[in-house]
Amino acid sequence: MCGPLVVLAEFEAREDTLEAFLEVCRHDAARSRADEPGCLEFTIQCSEDDPMLVVLHEVYESRAAFRAHEAAPHFAVFSRALQDLKIVTRQIRFFHRQ
Repeated sequence: MCGPLVVLAEFEAREDTLEAFLEVCRHDAARSRADEPGCLEFTIQCSEDDPMLVVLHEVYESRAAFRAHEAAPHFAVFSRALQDLKIVTRQIRFFHRQ
């Protein structure tokens, strides 16, 4: 049986949009943890080697819990911010914790 769903999402900001993007990420993380019972973890990392690289590490009970996350109002805010701030999505990977 598979364990919880782990999402690693990598984004690239620009110097002039990094702080605004991090604020949106903090809001998304806080609301996910507070409002979504299926969100087990949500942390934000910034690369030591590439300061514009932001990685979100998210853990959900299941794929259904992640789908609920994608339907949440705070995720819509996050999605709009990606476009408004011209954030590049490098890659999003899905894993199952063992």
